[in-house]
Amino acid sequence: MSELILVRHGQASFGADSYDKLSPVGERQASLLAQHWQQMGEQFEAVYSGTLQRQQQTAAALVRLVSQPGIVTHPGLNEYNGEPLLQIYLRDHAHREGFAADLQLPLRDRKTFQLVLEAATQHWINGTLLASADDTDFESWKSFQARVHGTLGELMRTHSGGARVLVSTSGGVIALALQRALNLPDNQAIATNWMVNNSSVTRLVYGRGKVSLGCFNALPHLETPHLKDLITFR
Repeated sequence: MSELILVRHGQASFGADSYDKLSPVGERQASLLAQHWQQMGEQFEAVYSGTLQRQQQTAAALVRLVSQPGIVTHPGLNEYNGEPLLQIYLRDHAHREGFAADLQLPLRDRKTFQLVLEAATQHWINGTLLASADDTDFESWKSFQARVHGTLGELMRTHSGGARVLVSTSGGVIALALQRALNLPDNQAIATNWMVNNSSVTRLVYGRGKVSLGCFNALPHLETPHLKDLITFR
């Protein structure tokens, strides 16, 4: 059997001018995971990353554990773009569903951001988040789902025969990996997105035409009392 080991990127820079880079906490999370695996003697065949900066920075911390040098970037591993989802939801649905009429991007408050994102993604998977010609970079739920499932299938076909492959990606992609392994309905799949911690580890075990879940959202490098403050979601 082979394994895809999916790592959610370290903490990004929420509230900063550029979200798409690791915060100092995120850099430490990724480094600690690499150190933990190095101490355990772990080795992997290859490391893949989405093209987002936070994903590539996380992969860079892990590349020392890989027998094939270098990081293979693949846009199919990118997170969905949340900004157009939020923008359409705020424009078309938010006020009617109890949010303030003057609420607009960027949302700096973490609690408000999460509530709006959850409401927006519910419309997204239901097909009621409708993009106009002005809504650039919008990707439908079905398109995102097909992209991720197709990419995971591609990696599994490329690496077999007992391969162990690292994948540096994001929470939404990991949620769809769970959907692939557990046959989750869409509502449950997107709900798992809110549970995925920064730098956590999820393993897909595959072979002989089957895909199973080995573990989900593990934090072996942070589960000690002096590191618990480094356990983050956003």
